[in-house]
Amino acid sequence: MALADNLAKAQAFLAPFRDHPILNHIGGADCPARSGRTFDSVSPIDMAEVAAVARGDAADIDEAARAATDAFPAWRDMDGAARRAILHRIADGIVARAEEIALLECIDTGQALRFMSKAALRGADNFRFFADKAPYARDGQSLHAANQLNVTSRRPIGPVGVITPWNTPFMLSTWKIAPALAAGCTVVHKPAELSPLTARILMDIAAEAGLPPGVWNLVNGIGEEAGRALTEHPAIKAIAFVGESATGKLIMRQGADTLKRVHFELGGKNPVVVFADADLERAADAAAFMIYSLNGERCTSSSRVLVDSSIHDDFVAVLADKARRLKIGHPLDPDTVVGPLIHPDHEAKVLSYFDVARAEGVTIAAGGEKVMEGDLAAGCYVAPTLFTGASQTMRVAREEIFGPVLTAIPFDSEDEALGFANDVAYGLAGYLWTNDVTRALRFSDGMDAGMIWVNSDNVRHLPTPFGGTKESGIGRDGGDWSFDFYMETRNVAFATAPRNVPKLGL
Repeated sequence: MALADNLAKAQAFLAPFRDHPILNHIGGADCPARSGRTFDSVSPIDMAEVAAVARGDAADIDEAARAATDAFPAWRDMDGAARRAILHRIADGIVARAEEIALLECIDTGQALRFMSKAALRGADNFRFFADKAPYARDGQSLHAANQLNVTSRRPIGPVGVITPWNTPFMLSTWKIAPALAAGCTVVHKPAELSPLTARILMDIAAEAGLPPGVWNLVNGIGEEAGRALTEHPAIKAIAFVGESATGKLIMRQGADTLKRVHFELGGKNPVVVFADADLERAADAAAFMIYSLNGERCTSSSRVLVDSSIHDDFVAVLADKARRLKIGHPLDPDTVVGPLIHPDHEAKVLSYFDVARAEGVTIAAGGEKVMEGDLAAGCYVAPTLFTGASQTMRVAREEIFGPVLTAIPFDSEDEALGFANDVAYGLAGYLWTNDVTRALRFSDGMDAGMIWVNSDNVRHLPTPFGGTKESGIGRDGGDWSFDFYMETRNVAFATAPRNVPKLGL
């Protein structure tokens, strides 16, 4: 009954999108792509068309960049308390439409409602957090030297581009856009073409909250067209991007000619390291949660589990049992844990690693197949999968699969575990399970990752820094770390006593 009710609500929320194309929003006005072109957005649940979407390109990006440039001086100079009030109204609007956002995000991305039900509220929290920082975003320090007082301050960098991904797109859009607006920047937002629905809702909420025209502009489109035009546009001073590492490298090259500042949250092959002295039941629950929730389609998923060889066989048997018992189904069913992957192309990529695993001699202890039962056969459903018998040199242990696929590797010593943990191209997150405090301090200090959780799953505290090392990204989000990206720091030095100025021998 709950699934039927959720479907009925979702269909009602979808009706406006099916009746009219999703338009861009530039300079305070809704508008089709200047070319008149659209593209179809489909749901991975059954590949049904959800909406036609404006297919913006370089012309639309140029118009949006000019609108953001024109709006920048007034938004920059607005009192921080006034910006705070607008951002709080945006948060209020998100809360008011939280159910709509959650249901449509499930339809658009295939993510299960049990995880998406709180995503909108998390987005509202993001706006409130940065709203309250807006009045103080420009604050700096006073630094005293001999006969000199230095005063630092921060200023918004200017119009910025924000390119957001298709996994949990609503929350990640708020995570990037809220601090940009709080800092005093104007924004051109290019959401992922595979999940455009909630970006449009967020734009509508901002407009209804009284955000001045041109401060936040939305341009839908394909990455190779609209995305590239945004990264190359000379009026855009910085690009904040969430996505895969290969695309991040491409954006860096495209922005080089205009010396764009970049902030990248990229891929991961994150280890969860389990020692024999850990709370093994909690560790198994956390490892399963971090790879099988959100369909494994998140950058911080624990896609490798490194297990002390003395407990390896028993521990992975527990993980395999958990994977087999997970509910796979329609994302609007409250009991569903694993829904469909975002798109047939991505599904094909994930499925290809099952052939890689077999070729490498890996044991598929659970899953390893496309789900073909009943109505699920029409969608992009992949069974929660566990690889065992793997080694550190195998592709399934080194490459980001970005699906509900976990690779288990045994280790014989602390040094070997640390070597395995660090021996990948990525360094986003790490998870450590041990009851030895000195080992926890020693091991976490040695891990080459931007974020490490000890005896915990991924619990985010908004003021803390979020970001990775190596091919997992550049820069940090969260708290004042976000303002370090969206703002320029400058220093003014005042002489506090007479000083003899050099005469250059004149």
